[in-house]
Amino acid sequence: MNDNSLLQLKALGQHVWLDNLSRMLLQEGILQRLISEDGIDGVTSNPAIFQKAIAGSPYYHEDLARLRGSNLDAEARYESLVIPDIQATCDILLPTYLSSFGETGYVSLEVSPALAHDMAGTVVAAQRLHRDVGRENLLVKVPATPAGVRAFEQLTAAGIRVNVTLIFSLAQYETVAQAYLRGALRWLDGGGNARQMRSVASVFLSRIDTLVDKRLDAIGTAQALKGKSGVALAKRCYHRYREIFHGPDFAALAQAGVRPQTPLWASTGSKNPAYSDVLYVEPLIGTETINTLPDATLAAFREHGRAAATLTTGMVEAQAHIEALAAHGIDLVEVGETLQVEGVRLFAEAYDKLLNAVQ
Repeated sequence: MNDNSLLQLKALGQHVWLDNLSRMLLQEGILQRLISEDGIDGVTSNPAIFQKAIAGSPYYHEDLARLRGSNLDAEARYESLVIPDIQATCDILLPTYLSSFGETGYVSLEVSPALAHDMAGTVVAAQRLHRDVGRENLLVKVPATPAGVRAFEQLTAAGIRVNVTLIFSLAQYETVAQAYLRGALRWLDGGGNARQMRSVASVFLSRIDTLVDKRLDAIGTAQALKGKSGVALAKRCYHRYREIFHGPDFAALAQAGVRPQTPLWASTGSKNPAYSDVLYVEPLIGTETINTLPDATLAAFREHGRAAATLTTGMVEAQAHIEALAAHGIDLVEVGETLQVEGVRLFAEAYDKLLNAVQ
């Protein structure tokens, strides 16, 4: 087996994407090296990533100066900065996309977080981004809010490929997966090509532990439950994924050639320095999944990560952990709702900073 732990993940059936995007990565050849040497085969972005990239990189200075003399509004200025980066990244990953027959090689671009509770607005924005980027291997990111999920179903029914983001609970995952089934069926009923369907469901992990650990500290007991909730959630979502997409609910769509909606592990950088820096990688390695890693986590796993098929082990323990939390008054459904509201707020704040930076 290859000595590179990241390449071993690919051999075990898991795609590894980079949770970062900036012109520095593109223009200094860093992304190309990650693809060539580490097998990275996708990229995710979000408003916080672009806010950091634009604020901290000289590669945007010239375009920013030019835009400040234009009559474009702030959102149009922002999009004129990042869409070329998205297009360039799509182009770099196009060989991966083509060689995998559309399985991987995608780049994600998020709709405005201000639209998180606006179904119609999300649909319009996603269609516009899809059109303006003009690349087959784009995934438009839509949040798993109630309005976002309704928009996702409509977009899927229109043949637009979507990364559903900000999933923080099994209940939210279930809602997203069922919306994919309905949207894909509508797409096929309208005469759409089954192989055009592609979607991922981004389940956020580290933020789960941050909040649950805080509540466990407040309780003062059950300290042994700390640092395990994110992994438990991912394992439960994967178990449900297998039930849905390898069961009767998806059978007719699978026979028609529709791909399953792939679970994607997001928010995979450990936020607690007391925990392993590969906490959200090593226990969650399995087929038909994606793990999107920030730079530090990617480097940590390359350096000392251990690759083994771990995702389907510990399923009973994962359920027992969730039940133990419930016995202490911690409901992961409510935790998920709280974190989704917080996630939308944080992305909206980053987006506002972005718009202010290009004024």
